[in-house]
Amino acid sequence: MSTAPAPAGGPAARAAIELVDVSRWYGNVVAVNEISFALGPGIAGLLGPNGAGKSTILHMLSGFLRPSAGTIRVLGQPVWKNPSVYREIGLVPEREALYPFLTAFEFVLLGARLHRLPDPEAAAARAIDMVDLRDAQHRAIGGYSKGMKQRVKVAAAIVHDPRILLLDEPFNGADPRQRLHLMDMLRTMAGEGRTIVFSSHILEEVERLAENVLVIIAGRLAAAGDFHTIRRLMTDRPHTFTVRSSDNRRLGAALIAQPSVFGVDLTDGLLTVRAADLAAFAFAAPRVAQTQGIRLFEVRPTDESLESVFSYLVRR
Repeated sequence: MSTAPAPAGGPAARAAIELVDVSRWYGNVVAVNEISFALGPGIAGLLGPNGAGKSTILHMLSGFLRPSAGTIRVLGQPVWKNPSVYREIGLVPEREALYPFLTAFEFVLLGARLHRLPDPEAAAARAIDMVDLRDAQHRAIGGYSKGMKQRVKVAAAIVHDPRILLLDEPFNGADPRQRLHLMDMLRTMAGEGRTIVFSSHILEEVERLAENVLVIIAGRLAAAGDFHTIRRLMTDRPHTFTVRSSDNRRLGAALIAQPSVFGVDLTDGLLTVRAADLAAFAFAAPRVAQTQGIRLFEVRPTDESLESVFSYLVRR
């Protein structure tokens, strides 16, 4: 079992979010397997391939799913069947979960009224402005683009000004401008003391936004830490490359002498190189080729999918 460190500045007991040995299974299928972590204010990213269990974790944190085992506490309270804590949680689900016949303002206003806010119209207008949808707020949601629908969901999730914000793949369908705006908004909210957890299968999104990263694969917590720690785990591992050059045989013989290379295979003219250090090999390969008078046509990694990277982390 892997456990993320308690949030900086205090023990796990004062965490905004705390999971202890949490599992969730559906019959014989284990979706989440004995995960423990604690988070304080700031932005945390759940990083992992599709089907890793990220959505299940977010749905348990929001109170929609009961853990099969373990304990979940949000703001010091159990979240399952505890409506009082729901007022402090906002959830942006991955699925659309929208009424196409309503306008954006009507949909967000509905959420404000369900939360029994004292001035629901003002709260809805504020949330619409925060996601930059004022110009389109009175159009039916059914005519919106994917990115605009994402922003409607975010507006509905923040209309009651929650202290905890949970977002499941929030950048799906967003264009670059929308993505930057949403990231800036989330950073501002985190700076005001909120705890924000978002899921993504895209490394670049997590790198740009998350202060803490939780790597999830096959329902397990494979690694946890700041992004620099996770990046090192992902790069300081064996890598396999396919290389094309003007003389693969001679290049392979020269590369095997490099400290970063621990294997070379030449099959049917195709050169495969196995390296222990990504950065060292990236520096050595063009230098060796130049020294040998060999032209490099292609150096292509063959094991860089998220699934392969995360599988390596789990096997460590």
